[in-house]
Amino acid sequence: MQEPSSTGRRPGGLTCARILQRHGIFPSVYDHETGPGARDQGGTLDLHKDNGQIALREAGLLEEFFRLSRPEGQEMRQLDPAGTLLFQHTPDEGERFKPEIDRGHLRDLLLGSLKPGTVRWGHTLRSLDGPVEGPRQLHFADGTTIEADLVIGADGAWSRVRRALSPSTPRYSGVSFLEAWFHDVDDRHADIADLVGRGSAAAADGDRGLFAQRSSGGHIRAYVIQRLPADWITAGGLTVQDTEGIRALLLERYRHWSPRLRRLLTDNDGLYVDRPIHALPVPHVWDQHPAVTLLGDAAHLMPPLGVGVDLAMLDACQLALALVDNDTVGDAVRAYEATMLPRSQEMQQLLDNGAEELLSTELPDFATTEDH
Repeated sequence: MQEPSSTGRRPGGLTCARILQRHGIFPSVYDHETGPGARDQGGTLDLHKDNGQIALREAGLLEEFFRLSRPEGQEMRQLDPAGTLLFQHTPDEGERFKPEIDRGHLRDLLLGSLKPGTVRWGHTLRSLDGPVEGPRQLHFADGTTIEADLVIGADGAWSRVRRALSPSTPRYSGVSFLEAWFHDVDDRHADIADLVGRGSAAAADGDRGLFAQRSSGGHIRAYVIQRLPADWITAGGLTVQDTEGIRALLLERYRHWSPRLRRLLTDNDGLYVDRPIHALPVPHVWDQHPAVTLLGDAAHLMPPLGVGVDLAMLDACQLALALVDNDTVGDAVRAYEATMLPRSQEMQQLLDNGAEELLSTELPDFATTEDH
């Protein structure tokens, strides 16, 4: 049998590859980027004890994750637009339910655990064909073609592998993020650092929101959350490079918010990053193919409510173990999808229109059980 092929260097694909290698199966991971340092890896994420940490334990990386993670990042603050603190969760000493880790640190942990040469950089997938029963052929932009008994689409929201299984594409949720970066915050942005604390801080008024989160190394990322058309920047006669013009729009839209919170709109270092929020239709299902499957956002893209990477890594773990435990690839895919699809449908339905929750003024469910 040929080895499985995964597309995408996201945590799900790398986790699947790592677990397979621990069981003597050596897949190839094809990535369109030129190398591990090709782009910024994003902010921070939490890995939960009941999904992401399960995958890391199976990968033999849980203790190293705990060494790299920031349990203090579990701190969460909820404010109103006037800047009044409504609720604060401070993690207990030794709390490990969902410690934070920088996306780049998690990616490097997973990459470093793989056999050299596992990831094939600079491979942009153009198309996928071949017999339904396999082997399938992957055609890349550089003219190369490879065959694989199993293709695992771990290639994110705009997955090309998904096209072999489903006509569905992500739809705009009606809510858009504008990302802003702050560097060397304890010295250069001390007031923002104090506002956000060791973890994250959020505020919303029902139509607009702000969410800021600390990363390691003195960095904070803030997200301006608005219910807007996806093309709101160009519709306003601006480009994403027009920092001052965007700031003027934001200051008008958040004019009733406290000056302290509005510093998250105006004091950022560098350009804003436009991130309209998309999600796949609910539910997203497909007819089973024995030589192609999906995991993570390729299978069940949802609004960013803190579960995406955890579910992708749990998908990866369960798929890898199914491949180890079943006699044929087709049997493994059937066993994996029999568990993954119902789980993802349940979560998709729970988070359907969940982008709206990012604008809600309601406190978290557990706020009433914690001291303010």
